[in-house]
Amino acid sequence: MVPELHKLTDAQTELVIKAPFLVCILIAGADGKIDKKEIKEAINIAQNKHKKAVQMQAFFKELATDFEDKLKILIQSYPYESTQRNPLIVAELAELNQCFSLLPPAFATEYYALLKDIAQGIAASSGGGLMGLGESIAPEEAKYMHLPMIKNPG
Repeated sequence: MVPELHKLTDAQTELVIKAPFLVCILIAGADGKIDKKEIKEAINIAQNKHKKAVQMQAFFKELATDFEDKLKILIQSYPYESTQRNPLIVAELAELNQCFSLLPPAFATEYYALLKDIAQGIAASSGGGLMGLGESIAPEEAKYMHLPMIKNPG
């Protein structure tokens, strides 16, 4: 277990651990389909972050292990249709706001940055390239890309 999560209830701990996967499913599946390029991007972000993160190394290492398998299992636990799936995920992610006050501030800030990186990286990957160079991001993905349901804890 990640020591920074010790103040959380079991349900809150589970949410914090699965939220990066939820962000991946939400953004990648916002347009109705989750493609391999989007999953690959999420895996790359998780793996690269765990090498750079100071406050969250144990968390990122756990997150990056079997990321794709964990993601596929979680996808199956939600409705197939994005119109049914997305509201459920948005509601779950909004519950993170209650967890942030129980986490060490530096951890909460890095964690929030991870979620934003995953969301923006996946949206950019399906748009055909690097963000900011004029590639299009699907309107469905753009709607969730900045994770409006989660407040910045910093």
